Amino acid sequence: MVIPSLLGQPTERNEKQHNIFAYVSVEDTRETTNPRKKKQPKPKPKPLHGRICKCNLTESRLAGGVTLAEMKVPQVITISPSGKYFGIRKHHKLLIWKVPDVESERMVMRKITMHHTKKMTVLAFHPTQRIVAAGDVTGRILIWRRFGDKTFAISDGLVDGNLMSSEEERPGVRDNDDADSCTTWHWHPSQVNVLNFSSDGAYLYSGGQEGVLVVWQLDTGKKKFLPRIGSPLLYFTYSPDPSLSSMSCADNQIHLLKMPSMEILKSISGIKLPCSVPEGYEALCRGIAFDQSAGLVALHTGNYCIQFYSLLDDRGISEVQVCERNHQPGDDVTVVVTLVALSQDGSMMSTAELKIAEEGIGGLVCLKFWASGSQNKEFSLSTVIYEPHRDAGISTVAFHPTRRLAVSSSYGGDFKVWICHDEFQQKDPMLQNSGWSCHAVGSYKKKAMTAAAFSADGSVLAVAAETLITLWDPDENVLVAVIGETLTPIMSLSFVGKSEYLVATSRGSKPQLSVWSMSKLSASWSYMLQIEAVATAVDASSFAVLALLPESPKCKELNGTVFQGRDGVILLFNATDPVPVASWSVRKAKGGFLAFLQVNPSSIQEYISDGKPPQTLLAYLNADHEYVLFDPYGEETHELSVIHREDLLASEESGQYGYASIYGELPEFQLKKNQATWTPSAPSEKPWETIFNGSSHNLPPLTKLCSAFLESLLEKRTAVVSD
Repeated sequence: MVIPSLLGQPTERNEKQHNIFAYVSVEDTRETTNPRKKKQPKPKPKPLHGRICKCNLTESRLAGGVTLAEMKVPQVITISPSGKYFGIRKHHKLLIWKVPDVESERMVMRKITMHHTKKMTVLAFHPTQRIVAAGDVTGRILIWRRFGDKTFAISDGLVDGNLMSSEEERPGVRDNDDADSCTTWHWHPSQVNVLNFSSDGAYLYSGGQEGVLVVWQLDTGKKKFLPRIGSPLLYFTYSPDPSLSSMSCADNQIHLLKMPSMEILKSISGIKLPCSVPEGYEALCRGIAFDQSAGLVALHTGNYCIQFYSLLDDRGISEVQVCERNHQPGDDVTVVVTLVALSQDGSMMSTAELKIAEEGIGGLVCLKFWASGSQNKEFSLSTVIYEPHRDAGISTVAFHPTRRLAVSSSYGGDFKVWICHDEFQQKDPMLQNSGWSCHAVGSYKKKAMTAAAFSADGSVLAVAAETLITLWDPDENVLVAVIGETLTPIMSLSFVGKSEYLVATSRGSKPQLSVWSMSKLSASWSYMLQIEAVATAVDASSFAVLALLPESPKCKELNGTVFQGRDGVILLFNATDPVPVASWSVRKAKGGFLAFLQVNPSSIQEYISDGKPPQTLLAYLNADHEYVLFDPYGEETHELSVIHREDLLASEESGQYGYASIYGELPEFQLKKNQATWTPSAPSEKPWETIFNGSSHNLPPLTKLCSAFLESLLEKRTAVVSD
């Protein structure tokens, strides 16, 4: 919407006040019916149309019967700084109207059309002269000078012989366009997104997908550049102070520029949008990590960067360039940052990269360790390790809670413990190398290692071997125990604070959330839920999970009544109790994340609900990088909880708990009095190698097992009967 009278000359006090008119770009979605047909089954919606309508703001109504233009979709209206002209883009054309000096409701407005061979993307008016510029999808910029010499000048009664020039005197003007000349400039390799004149009209600013701001001198066509902005430009504007201007980029940043040197004085960074991932690699990417003590999130963004963003202060802190790549629009993604991990104190970071193979050649996995030496999270590269697990992908990277030690697990069937040389420097000051090296390698029956986690004190390393959980001594690299067996491969492991409990999640056809006791080496309780994220409190024995609602018909019915269209639920548990402490329904849960943040009570006054400042906040970040912070233990939060225990039970597809949720229902035996005795049959091909393999609950009774085993060791002979 544009209001020309607001940009024009102010009226005198004694002058009669006229009605104020606005020109609005709207979308017409009215349904149409055919009056000739008696039976009309259902009115079909009219295809969406954009319209430019005139609105009387003084009387709060549309000007009756005034439609300036129609198009397939609504277009943005651009108005000149003087308020005398406004225009829109319509495919390969520019439509420009002149605003009359005194507006009335049914006054006919004069319009001109400027033609081009390509689709227009943006337009801009000169602040003082009749000059209009437009950019197209190919990166060209067209500048029409003295547009409307015939049409608009006739309406003003300013026609003279000089205005009616011949075709030969109008260079670059197509067809019968009403302009004195048309100049074409071409530098941008892709479509132009930004076009704006300077306040004095001497320069033209342009920018596009390539992330470069270009300043054109209008009279000579000479240009200057501000390169390597790193993201496509969206908007550019100048201030009343000619020495300042600003631009907005697609990565949610605003840059303040000092003119005319185009030096970036300050950048205001919001949380960046998620980056695009090639098809087939979505499941490998876990590009988010949290620094719980500082209230920061490290997330993978476009242009191969890791952004550190303060969730408490709602501002960007720093960025780390993981791969040295310049922003180029339209380039295929060749490298994917699959993992980001932070140490508990936030001083160390690890990233995993995957170079996509081209036609099966050139694939490469890379593991990097970073070190931070300041509070502003300015990380520097410490160590680069190529192919840490041969050609297998990395599933998880986890840091030791107190030492400079980390573990990486791989889908290739092994995990490696990495140690920083700073650990050795404390014992031997002569060592100067501060890089990382492999300390130990472990595996279990060549199974894929899908997840890993350290306990709170770092004395136990839990590594998921597909459906099993293996417990290791990280110092001696000794297997301590093997527990459990889930129905599908485990995707994540998390120790619950300083308690004895371990949380495991698995996905697939039979998803599962299970809690395991380290003292009993057995499962405590479980749910069959599709878990998207897990967050554990540092000091408490509570944890939260983000669960996706099942897509069963019963749950879809609940979705419209109980969950109100939301697709996920946050459940807060105490590790010792399967009954949720609290629950909240959320939207956009697919691809979301959770984290407990330790906060300073003096800096979070807005989160205090019952007079007591919270010690911990729970952060929910969805797939679109929209987030919310709340106190999960506050009284007001519990009152807002909209999901009850009964609703949670009804939303589960199977309704199984405990033993049945992990191993399935036990078979039903029907005992008969005259039951025949069991006759063992000897298995074939070395049964002693596999007969004792498997979980204890799946093995037959010992009496049956021993007879079969002993019989398999005996050599069978054929009896010979002599006559």
